[in-house]
Amino acid sequence: MRRYLLTIFTLILPLITFAQESASEKFDRIFKEYTGWFVEGIFYEIPFSENYQIPWVLIVLIGGAIFFTIYFKFINITGFRTALRVVQGKYEDIEKHGADTLYGDQTPNEDHNIIETLRDDSAHGEVSHFQALTAALSATVGLGNIAGVAVALSIGGPGATFWMIVAGLLGMASKFAECTLGVKYRDVGEDGTVYGGPMYYLTKGFREKGMGGIGKVLAVVFAIFVIGGSFGGGNMFQANQAAAQFTKLFDFQSDNAGMYFGMVMAVIVAVVIIGGIKRIASVTEKIVPFMAGIYVLASLIILGANYNHIGDAFGLIFEGAFSGLGIAGGLVGVMIQGIRRGAFSNEAGVGSAAIAHSAVRTKYPASEGIVALLEPFVDTVVICTMTALVIIITNYEGGFMEYGVPIKEGVELTATAFDSVIPHFSIILTIAVILFAFSTMISWSYYGMQGWVYLFGKGKVSDLVYKILFLIFVVLGSSISLGAVIDFSDAMIFAMVVPNIIGVVILSPIISKELRKYMKAINVKHEALDEGAEDLTKHM
Repeated sequence: MRRYLLTIFTLILPLITFAQESASEKFDRIFKEYTGWFVEGIFYEIPFSENYQIPWVLIVLIGGAIFFTIYFKFINITGFRTALRVVQGKYEDIEKHGADTLYGDQTPNEDHNIIETLRDDSAHGEVSHFQALTAALSATVGLGNIAGVAVALSIGGPGATFWMIVAGLLGMASKFAECTLGVKYRDVGEDGTVYGGPMYYLTKGFREKGMGGIGKVLAVVFAIFVIGGSFGGGNMFQANQAAAQFTKLFDFQSDNAGMYFGMVMAVIVAVVIIGGIKRIASVTEKIVPFMAGIYVLASLIILGANYNHIGDAFGLIFEGAFSGLGIAGGLVGVMIQGIRRGAFSNEAGVGSAAIAHSAVRTKYPASEGIVALLEPFVDTVVICTMTALVIIITNYEGGFMEYGVPIKEGVELTATAFDSVIPHFSIILTIAVILFAFSTMISWSYYGMQGWVYLFGKGKVSDLVYKILFLIFVVLGSSISLGAVIDFSDAMIFAMVVPNIIGVVILSPIISKELRKYMKAINVKHEALDEGAEDLTKHM
């Protein structure tokens, strides 16, 4: 059956690549006729009054985030300091070898054996905590932070920023929960390759609870959605936006400029993704901190140059957050725009990040869950908020945006805001968009491949088929515009929310057990250090 399905996918999908620009509109129209119902269903907005509607998928995302925040006793706040220490490698020794092994009752004669134990890299996994964090961040930090925030502000006003931050803080609990399960139920191949994500915790976790049939169905549904999402929103859309920004930056007039850009991008992507998660992580751990650092630094320069407006900006944010004056839908309209941007930006609850985080080297699943909660904080609370503050403050004197009047070109507006203080920064911003698109693509290639091998089996042939298809879609996305295909893919990404949230809620007691186990291990180490034991992380 798997071989049959694999053959169908291999034969049908490449046919799309032969679509010419003249035929793309026809294909787009036909595709929309057959898939429009699915897109409309996923993004259906529940009307609460004549002025505002709320997408049901947003209710599921935020509802799940609130549940996890309360259930895990505000882990998004209480676990923040621990998360920073874990990323710094403070507990790398116990995560590889166990707290009892290293810091349990030891006799003096066993010291040498402990050092020998440290040299035995026995913990399963392929990447470090920091690499897993940057790999997952690379899939979320990007166009949404730069363009999406500007669009949200144009519709919801400055007050949307407050609710965006709230969504980011709540999303931290969702990331913790799903990424803990990602490590808990991962598969590790004979060669050390890790296979993880919602497909595996839905299958294994539900089987433990006597719900194996339901879990299998949810896992297959999730795998199909993640494959579709990886080809479209995680690939074609990113390639299309990167190509558009590149051709605009260098003012290329050729109709084939996008295709040529796509070919070059495909080659670069191929060099990275053929190396698997290890090479992907080694690239993202350099790109994400570098580009995010430049972006935040530029934002701080602008805030410093306009320090006299910072207080007024926060005044507008808090006033708008609770009044909603001049915004369609009033207070609720502002809340929806802010929460929508925050939730859709960090993808907390979607389940995609659990795939990247499952590859980490650790014996304690909750250790990576705690690291993962930093992701929405960086993505939404820091980067999205920086963008919002820059736009609000520069808009005081620039007057380039009227709140309550929707815009479509968010990148241009954000570029205008930065250029008003740092001349020609829009060039750097364009490069940032291209690099963020590239990092998003390589991370989503890993997400999609994990869904692919779950459906069609593990092996070099299966991996290669998926990667070739992914590279074809890089060129396709850069060359032509297929709006309905992108809409369908975006819908598939957010359709992942349904099986994932169901699974994580049902498996929440197991997450709590893993959290207690890890916190106990940390306490064992701290108690041993208080009694004079040597901190063995320096031998790692």
